[in-house]
This record gives sequence, structure tokens and C-alpha cells, in this order.
Amino acid sequence: MKARRLCGAVLVAGLALPPAAASAWWNDDWSGRKLLRVDTSAAGADVTEPIGAAPVLVRLHAGNFKFEAAKEDGSDLRFIAGDDKTPLRFHIEKYDALLGEALVWVGMPDLKPGARADIWLYYKNPNAVAAQDVKGTYDPSTTLVYHFTEKGTPPQDSSTWANHALTSGTGADGALIARGLELDGSATVSVPASTSLTWAAGAKVTWSAWVKPAEADESGVVFSRVDNGSHLLIGLEGGKPFVEVDGGSGPQRAVAPTALTANGWHHLAVTAGEGIALYLDGAPAAKLGAALPALNTTGIIGGAGAPAASAFPKPPREKHRDDAKAPAPAPLPGFKGELDELQMAKVERPAGFIRLAALSQGTDPGKLLVAGQDEETGSWSSGYFAVIVRSVTLDGWVVIGFLVIMALVSWLVMLNRASYLSAVERADRKFTKRFRHLSSDLKQLVGGGNGVSPLGDETPFKSSPLYRIFQIGAEEIRKRTSGRCPLSAEAIEAIRATLDAGLVRENQRLTQRMVLLTIAISGGPFLGLLGTVVGVMITFASIAAAGDVNVNAIAPGIAAALVATVAGLAVAIPALFGYNWLLTRIKNVTATLQVFVDELVTKVAEAYSQREILEKGTAVIARLSATDVDISVAE
Repeated sequence: MKARRLCGAVLVAGLALPPAAASAWWNDDWSGRKLLRVDTSAAGADVTEPIGAAPVLVRLHAGNFKFEAAKEDGSDLRFIAGDDKTPLRFHIEKYDALLGEALVWVGMPDLKPGARADIWLYYKNPNAVAAQDVKGTYDPSTTLVYHFTEKGTPPQDSSTWANHALTSGTGADGALIARGLELDGSATVSVPASTSLTWAAGAKVTWSAWVKPAEADESGVVFSRVDNGSHLLIGLEGGKPFVEVDGGSGPQRAVAPTALTANGWHHLAVTAGEGIALYLDGAPAAKLGAALPALNTTGIIGGAGAPAASAFPKPPREKHRDDAKAPAPAPLPGFKGELDELQMAKVERPAGFIRLAALSQGTDPGKLLVAGQDEETGSWSSGYFAVIVRSVTLDGWVVIGFLVIMALVSWLVMLNRASYLSAVERADRKFTKRFRHLSSDLKQLVGGGNGVSPLGDETPFKSSPLYRIFQIGAEEIRKRTSGRCPLSAEAIEAIRATLDAGLVRENQRLTQRMVLLTIAISGGPFLGLLGTVVGVMITFASIAAAGDVNVNAIAPGIAAALVATVAGLAVAIPALFGYNWLLTRIKNVTATLQVFVDELVTKVAEAYSQREILEKGTAVIARLSATDVDISVAE
């Protein structure tokens, strides 16, 4: 029962979800756009901790973006907030239209946990110039951002503080986010000791980077900073990430319980405030009840360097019986592997910010970032219709195919019947006019069957049912009046029966193939409903297979399933209107036929009845008597 209620709620939510394309167009100079949704709700990434202002990495590829529609260098890209009015600051780290790959950092001013934030990506403006803002992408609290995209030069800082590296390192192509930094355990990169990177005792700091150890049990320092006996170390030992601080009273270390896999990318983050927290892949891994010591020296990426090595912590020496000194442990070497996307901030980022960074920057953002369909200016078909058509399943197309055939047949029937009825009505009007003009003498109008018709040229009303009925009646009269014999009442009834039979045949001709319209009217909606039910079943089956409920994934499937019902109604509604219109016209023609049959039978009875013959005979006798003509009767 709970599962049924959940499915029902999801269906209603999917149908009630307002389409994003309802937003106004930001700028008419851009003719293409795409909706990007950052989803931190339970149905998405399920981020429950505070986030705040954060950069989001947008990965574009041939599967979710039309590179051929944008400029070759991506200079026409624009990112607009969900209100479709506010431009967002962004910068492109990589754009390769030939390979169909782009990496764009978009600064989100305020992300909320458990909510959705929409971004409109605009493109397709050949006259646009580049408008990216590298430094504006990050908030002022971000003090250092190294993308490591440089070749042969020190890494450049993308934040507003210009904390460019002092030394260059070895670049690594094909890192997690474009290019990265390759470390061999001895080569290092120096970070300047600038004012913005000065850390007072107890300072709030956030450090994060992506690491890829070369070996499963890698031991080495990823980042270090040493200042007058105090230090901060971030690295791996035995494959397990750790963070270590020493404010002069002895080292303290927090170690993650999980060792990193070899040749796999992992997100490491350290936050310092009242305590120090270590995060692994966006989740808390270890805590340290110590504050950050005062540090105002050069930072070292990839090792401890000479200054840091002398400041490595040494465990207390044990006294031997011979009072010999125990040897001090060797300092950890530099990190071996690859490093990418190093960021530092002068604030303690909340846990939601760290989780968002790990999800956004990874190769699989999962449910955090969902890309919508491409739309074009003023094009309904490229918005709503494109989403629906792409989501229709095979069974839906089969049903729609049958409905298309049914619609074509019904339209052909309506056109055929309408054309036929128009010809019938025109011919009936012409015949009626001729018949009324000549019907004063029915005997003359019927003729003697000599091949010459008193109606004259019969071509204009050859298609008239009235004419065909009249021809049937005339033929019957000619058969029964050869030799000028009067028609008895039985003969007149026989003629009426023959005319009625002709009337039935004319009705059959008028209603020919009309049954196909009734099939379309009654069968179209039911066939469409079948397609909808099957489509909804498939949609919910996919939910069960995925094991979760995602409205963004359900809504297109439900919309596509409803296409079959719409197609069924599209078949039935025109057929219903056409059927009623044609049926009214057929009834009018039929009524005219029935009136004509009654009129013709009446005229036949008047012209060929025995009473008429007797009356004429009596008149002849009266005339003979008046002239005193002897009439002899044979005895």
C-alpha cells in the first residue's frame, strides 16, 4: 500500500512539474538554450548540510550539448540564473568542439541544501564575444585555485588574489579535470607566502584537492607548510589519508579509516576552525581536536621540502640499558601520483560545500547536475515536443503507428464522402429543376422507351439519386403500360416496392465506408489508452529497476506515455465531427429521395389509374350521345 501511494505521488508530482521552457527568453540574440538543474534535494544529490556560494563544474559532451550549434571556441556561451534574468559568472577551463568536450566553472551565488537551482545555458549567437570571468567565478573567500592547465609555466591562480605558484611542475594530460599535475615523490611546486595566505593561530581555513595515488599503499606528503617549529601536513601513509598539525607542543594526526585505491581519483579536503576535519570523497573521514597553528611560509605541493623535513614529528625516544639513543624515524617522502584542482579558502567551508565540490567535480556528478533538452527561440517543437518525442518508447511508437494509419483512413473516407455528397447535391438540384419543368404530363415525361428522353441532355444529373430513382420508376411504368393498359392498384404498389428497393440501394451508396469513421471514433481513444497504460507501466518498471524515485526522470516518461492518448483523441475528434457533418448531409439527401418517391408514385396513380380511363370513356360516350350517333350493341 505504501509503495502504491508513493508511485501515485510521484506520478502526480511528475505531471504537476512546471515545464522549464515556460520561462521568458533572456536575450533574443541567442537562439539556443539548455536547462541545467543543480539538485541537492532528496531526489537528487541529497545534500542536507549548508552550502552557500560555490563554483559548480559543468561537463558538456556530445551527448548533452550541441557543439555544432555553438561557436567553435565557445565564446557565445552564457549562463543565466533560474529567473532567466540574472547572468552568472563563469569561465571555461577546456573547450574542444572537435572532440565534443567542454569543462565550464559556473559560480552559484547561494546554493541551498535540499533544494533545486536552475541554470540556463545560452548558446548559438555567431556575433557574441567571450564574456567569461575567471576571477569572478569564485567568492572573495577563495584565496587560491590551481587548475594546472598551464604547460611549462607555474600554475596560475584563478581566484581574485593572484597567488600564482613560484615554481612549475610536470603537467599530466587526461587528468580528472582536463590537465593535472604529475608528482614523482621528489619534484614539488611552491605556493607563495602571500598576505592572503597568511594563517594566524586558530585561523579558519579550507584546503581541497583531487589526488590519484600511483600505488595502493602510497605514503607521501601531498601538501605541507612549516613555520618555526609549527607545521601542517596533508598526505597519505599506507594508502590512508591523514592530516597532521603541530603548534610547537607536539604533533597531532587524524587518519582516515579507508585506504585509497591505486590509480583512482579521490577528493581530499581539510577544514580548520575550532577543530580540524578531514573529508574523503565529500564525506567526513576523521577529526582532530586541535586548532591550526600560525603559518606564514611557502607552501609545498607534492612533498615536505627541506624545511618541512626537519620539522617532521619524532616519537619520544626510549632509554636503552646502554643509554643509547634510538634512531629518529625518516621523514615521509613526497607524494607519487597525480593531483588536480587545488583550492584553498580563508574560511571554514561547511560540510555541504565539501560534498557539493566532490560530487560536482567528479567524473560522474550523478543526480546533482541534470541537463535538460535543447530549445530554440520561439520553437515549441524544440522545447516541449522534443522532450516528449525523445521519450516515447517502442510500444508507444507501435500504437501511434496504428493510430496514424487509422487517422489517414478516416480522413480519406471523409474527403471521399464529402466530394461524393457535393456531386450528388449538385446533380439533384439540376434534375429537380428539369423535372419540375416537365412533370405536368407524366406520360410524356416517361416516354415510350424509344431512346429519346424528354429530359434532354441527361449528363448533368447522371450522378443524381433522384434521376436514378426516376429511371427505375419510368422503366416499371413502360413495362406495365404497353398497349395503353391502365395500372391497377396492385401494379402501382409493385412500382412503389421497386422504387423503395432503389431507395435502399441509394442509401447504401450514400453511407458506403462510413463504418470506418465509427471505428475511428470508438477505437481510436481506446487504442491510445492502451498505449498510455503500457507506457506508464514501463515507466514505473524503470523506477523499480533503478531503485529510487526521480521526478526528473519520470516526468518525460509519463509525458511520452500520454502521447498515445493524445494521438487517439486526435484520431477520434476529427472523425466524430466529420461523421456527424456527413451524416446530416446524407439524411438530407435521403429525405429528398423519400419525398420524391412519394411524389412520383402519386403522379403515377393520377396518370395511369383505371379511374382515369373510366372517366375518359364516359366523356366519349356523352359526346357521342350528344351528336345522336346510334350505338349498336351486339347481342
